[in-house]
Amino acid sequence: MKMFPVLFCGFFFLLSSGQQKKDVAVKKTLKLMGTRFEITVIAPNEDIGYINIDEAVSEIERVERIISSWDEASETALVNKNAGIKPVKVSPELFRLIERSIRISEITSGAFDITYASMDNIWKFDGTMKSTPSELEIARSVSRIGYHKIVLNPEMQTVYLSQAGMRIGFGAIGKGYAADRAKELLISKDVKGGIINASGDLTTWGTKITGEKWLIGIANPLSKDKVFSWLPIVESSVATSGNYEKYVVLNEKKYSHIIDPRTGYPTIGVSSVSVFAKNAELCDALATAVFIMGKDSGIHMVNQIDGVEVVVVDSDNKIHKSTGIIFDKNQ
Repeated sequence: MKMFPVLFCGFFFLLSSGQQKKDVAVKKTLKLMGTRFEITVIAPNEDIGYINIDEAVSEIERVERIISSWDEASETALVNKNAGIKPVKVSPELFRLIERSIRISEITSGAFDITYASMDNIWKFDGTMKSTPSELEIARSVSRIGYHKIVLNPEMQTVYLSQAGMRIGFGAIGKGYAADRAKELLISKDVKGGIINASGDLTTWGTKITGEKWLIGIANPLSKDKVFSWLPIVESSVATSGNYEKYVVLNEKKYSHIIDPRTGYPTIGVSSVSVFAKNAELCDALATAVFIMGKDSGIHMVNQIDGVEVVVVDSDNKIHKSTGIIFDKNQ
């Protein structure tokens, strides 16, 4: 009889099975980009597995040095420092990431926007907040936000934030991007399978040692330790945005820590959003966007995008899904 240990990862459980003698599954958990990363690789032996993981870690750290807005030496910090002053020449890698971010902003009508970092920190989710900010404070907090204010020059490879005080940040896409890059590196090193789990943002390739597909289990929203349905993922990714821990209740209304960059108000009505797609970067960005757009608009948008699916849990703990999701409760 096979044993199936279950790994909890936010809204998801990860199912893996027993190992064959030929290969081993090597796993390491560590803190990267200010969050918990868990990297699993299929390798001929443990020594090679740990070498592979160290290479993935180096790649994630390299990405962080480019996109971190807190590291004053990063390209992103330099772009922010020169907002309203002058364009900044950046690497092709950062330029392309910003280009893709703007395209996602256009698709989501601004629900995803890397200029959200320009927002004033007027909402507090640490228990100290007793009332909502005033309309004036909220309007002021979003006055510098707007992806259309990012000026890109493809020929000069420059980025210019056209309004003083603007900032860009990759908090809603950076983990997914870093996971994708680490995965690409490991595949180039002939690592036959694995999982990179960035605090619930998962990307996979290959199969388990047994040749079986990696399985993602969707947790029952009324009981987080029970699986509602299992979904196989092959060469695929998934990202989850949720308000399980960070929220505030004011006047008997629950406000999520995820704030709509278009209005300055926290989202309501959604508890969790999980997006499935080939790339973790796209999953990461769209999970945030759908959370902000709400279940109806968000699911409708996802249904128009090939290769992308979504599962939404609303504030009443009811599950909604895009057309391509088929639940298998008997898996």
